Amino acid sequence: MLVVGDVITDVVARHRGPLAAGTDTAAAIRTVPGGAGANVACWAARGGRSEVRLLGRVGADSAAWHERELVGHGVRPRLVVDPQAPTGTVICLVDAGGTAERTFLTDSGASLRLGPEDWSDALLDGVARLHLSGYLLFSEPSRALVTVALEAARAREVPVSLDPASSGFLVTLGVDRFLALVDGVDVLLPSRDEACLLTGVPDTADAAARLSRHVPLVVAKQGADGALVARSGTVIAHVPAVPATPRDTTGAGDAFTGAFLAALLTGAAPEDAAAEGCRAGALAVERVGGRPAVEVAGRIRGGGS
Repeated sequence: MLVVGDVITDVVARHRGPLAAGTDTAAAIRTVPGGAGANVACWAARGGRSEVRLLGRVGADSAAWHERELVGHGVRPRLVVDPQAPTGTVICLVDAGGTAERTFLTDSGASLRLGPEDWSDALLDGVARLHLSGYLLFSEPSRALVTVALEAARAREVPVSLDPASSGFLVTLGVDRFLALVDGVDVLLPSRDEACLLTGVPDTADAAARLSRHVPLVVAKQGADGALVARSGTVIAHVPAVPATPRDTTGAGDAFTGAFLAALLTGAAPEDAAAEGCRAGALAVERVGGRPAVEVAGRIRGGGS
């Protein structure tokens, strides 16, 4: 599998109680590797069932660190080092219990400067699935890359999945524009908020069903309420969540997506792949940061993709 997307430095601040304006708020702060695309790749590589490659763009400031972290998680990275912009940084504000709504302060840096010049059709050699991070749709260069990558995948009959990534950015981009840009994608993995935003309906099941008239397979992630699988305008499965004690929910959606796609590649039915996604999401929320534990990450395999 080839993942194309963002490689980000996450600064996770877990604070107890409300933020105190104009003064100090005690918090446990950690700097960890992140980015939706990179996180998905790491969770997909976990267990070593599939070879996972990643195309992303970083700054020279932390390129070596990010490459080491990705390799350590079993991912084969192809990181383009931007000569001007630093690696993107996201400040993640999370309550100490990990249950409150997260707030992200985002500086995309080099990540959204990934463009068509960074693409080569050879990246698809031996690839059974292309996954695109939805964050690529939020800048002109990376939108152009999405178009080129989709055309190349279509020419080779490589299926393509996409995670919309951010309801806030979707509002700015516009629903109609988003749906036009993802034409040709066969699997869409929105969150509950993203599915409802993209359809204008408040019910997640209705939203997933409606989206599956545009994209063949829709898997709507609902956090503690599990996931919905929809095809051809109908919800075909409701997969329950796995109980967990959350510390940090930042990477749960990425964990679900990575594990779901890895299972799909091994021939699992969508509802069974969604169950794998829910299990990975439960593991993710019990850790700080968006990656699996290195000690259980899969090793790089020389075989299939």
